[in-house]
Amino acid sequence: MLSQIALGLTLSLLILLTVCGNVLVCLAVFATRRLRSVTNCFIVSLAVTDLLLGVLVLPFSTLLEVTGDWPLGAHFCNIYISLDVMLSTASILNLLAISVDRYFAVTAPLRYPTLLLPWRVGASLAAIWLVSIGVSFVPIHLGWNTVDRTVQNHGEGDLARECRFELNPTYVLVDAVATFYLPLVAMCWLYYRVFRIARAQAKRIVSTHRGSSAAFSSSSLPGVTALALREHKATVTLAVVLGAFVICWFPYFTFFIIMGIRAEKNLPRTAYSVVLWLGYTNSALNPLLYAALNRDFRSAYGRLLCGSRGVKTPTGTPPGAVEVGLMDGHTPSGNRVELTPDGCLMLQDMNTRRSEDSNGITVTMITVLSNGHNSS
Repeated sequence: MLSQIALGLTLSLLILLTVCGNVLVCLAVFATRRLRSVTNCFIVSLAVTDLLLGVLVLPFSTLLEVTGDWPLGAHFCNIYISLDVMLSTASILNLLAISVDRYFAVTAPLRYPTLLLPWRVGASLAAIWLVSIGVSFVPIHLGWNTVDRTVQNHGEGDLARECRFELNPTYVLVDAVATFYLPLVAMCWLYYRVFRIARAQAKRIVSTHRGSSAAFSSSSLPGVTALALREHKATVTLAVVLGAFVICWFPYFTFFIIMGIRAEKNLPRTAYSVVLWLGYTNSALNPLLYAALNRDFRSAYGRLLCGSRGVKTPTGTPPGAVEVGLMDGHTPSGNRVELTPDGCLMLQDMNTRRSEDSNGITVTMITVLSNGHNSS
């Protein structure tokens, strides 16, 4: 009894994190004019997909997990399983769309605005949902996923209070390859190319600095340091994004294929539950990995959660409020300090000054506000 209560509370907490995190992403885009861009349509689509998963699927998964009983009938069981497959697939494909978007943003920055047109984004989102429906509702309600080609949970030998997801080799191979392994290979290749290009650009710039004794002076060191830190941050970000995706979903789809090839009608409950909920965890992590790592989203989160007030002057910073970080290559939005009540710390834009040395190389001076004092 106590173990069931602890399990129910743990899974309920995961559902709460999934719902609240993805609602926060949607509110951040809706409430922040700077975030209302075509690029962020993919992030909003991902958040909506994960939000629907947390609202429409995870509560019933928790009920089935904790009680081991399905009191809602065979028809609703198949709808629930179809929604599970559809939303999980849509979440993975949205992650793929985000990686493609970032690939073009890095590899073709000048052509990127002409490539990312609204109709292309709309067509991509429509394709994501059509594929997700095509591998979920259609085969499950037509019996294509079962060994005997009958609709699951409606057979003569099926128990009334059971909810089973039956598999056959053809269905699992098509579904797993189309919705996981191919997207995984594509994401690995895209992120690898992005990292290679970013690293090559960084090496060229650093070699340019070192090629001139005047350029490689104390005045150019901040630029070189910022470049090195930016490269390191890109490496860590890509590792976290791809690592979380693989850790969360690879065990499930590997188990999924093995059970399908063996034509298992009754999946091992414990093993299936572990790999399934590990995949669900990715929906709770997505708001952090794909939104909170963005400086504009962090600012929007702070305003929504802490009720921060924008102040246009760099003076008057309360004790303990320190602004740190790099500009990540973005143009600063102005000299603005975000003051937050109750000591809520926010990372905001830093004051910058640009100057040119004797060789015409632009140097960015970063000013950090700490306890009301300036330091460069």
